[in-house]
Amino acid sequence: MDVLLNSINYGASIVTGDEYIDSLLNRGGIQGMMSTISLMMFALSFGGMLDEIGSVKTISVYLLRAAKKTESLVLATIVTCICCNALTGDVYVSIVLPGRIFEDEYKRQGLSVKNLSRALEDGACVSSSLFPWNACGAYMTSTLGINSFLYAPFAFANLLTPVISIIFGFTGFTMTKMTPEERQQAAQELAAKGEEMLEISE
Repeated sequence: MDVLLNSINYGASIVTGDEYIDSLLNRGGIQGMMSTISLMMFALSFGGMLDEIGSVKTISVYLLRAAKKTESLVLATIVTCICCNALTGDVYVSIVLPGRIFEDEYKRQGLSVKNLSRALEDGACVSSSLFPWNACGAYMTSTLGINSFLYAPFAFANLLTPVISIIFGFTGFTMTKMTPEERQQAAQELAAKGEEMLEISE
């Protein structure tokens, strides 16, 4: 049991005779990943602190003023996700905070929650590895051995995905509307918060 726990914590020592395979198998275990893990822990703590002191609510007031239509809502969601990645240093914060900010506005506009989920994915997840101080970027940098800014111009999927998602928002392509049942439930949830859904012609 001690050997197993030490291997998990500090990494294993395996010799296969192949230099490349040995370099893959002989890693530092949990302790070898602590620099990335600690960055994630601090980032999540920072995000929780922002939420508790009301900063997220204050910021959301200004963001939602510019998100009154579908196209501007998708654009604001993706830009906010990318900015969160750059400022907070963790992809999870960049998903949770914008999700909390824009969730009710998607409901107000009668848009299915899958649109919000896609915007968060296209804005937060794919851009996280482009910032070297982000947890994902730090992992990529340590794994590939090069700075994120060096491979960023060649990360076509990471660069094009947010752009395509914004185009979908402006054209309305694949922007799924709520079903009548979902609209009714959303209306009840918003009414409990003192808000109303927008009347949108189908």
